[in-house]
Amino acid sequence: EEVGRAGPGRTEEVEEEREVRKEERAGRSQVQFVEDYEPTKADSYRKKVVLDGEEVQIDILDTAGQEDYAAIRDNYFRSGEGFLLVFSITEHESFTATAEFREQILRVKAEEDKIPLLVVGNKSDLEERRQVPIEEARSKAEEWGVQYVETSAKTRANVDKVFFDLMREIRAKKMSENKDKNGKKSSKNKKSFKERCCLL
Repeated sequence: EEVGRAGPGRTEEVEEEREVRKEERAGRSQVQFVEDYEPTKADSYRKKVVLDGEEVQIDILDTAGQEDYAAIRDNYFRSGEGFLLVFSITEHESFTATAEFREQILRVKAEEDKIPLLVVGNKSDLEERRQVPIEEARSKAEEWGVQYVETSAKTRANVDKVFFDLMREIRAKKMSENKDKNGKKSSKNKKSFKERCCLL
């Protein structure tokens, strides 16, 4: 799940991914970046990717951070297996909002020990407009015990990395849970990961 305030570039990351797929299907390799994308209340898509040699199907929901969407957001938080807390490095308020979204996730998933989650600072291509010092973001991620990564939807820097890192965390959690239940590793867990990887 990509959560955060509307407009910090999260929706652009998802939209950029969609544009790349459209271009690939059309046989073209040129990628166009949408500068003035108007975020929707929520957008989702399903995609098959290869993660460490295994084909995995992922479901991605971009909540766009809309407050009027909060009424049903908890349902998505319940079903989500991993979360990207995305903010714009050019907007300190969007960084501050990640704490609120994290608290909402923790409240909804209170029974879970470790929730796969990454903090993502987007718009790294706009360093000259940075309002969130990298040290501050890293410190917050460290406090929460999660990874911090900076991305650029425009240049695609680290966009794939955050999704793949999150999927690896989800897989590790599932393998650990399966091992705890069965007392050993099981090939059944790999199949369930392939079939049910859900990123919200």
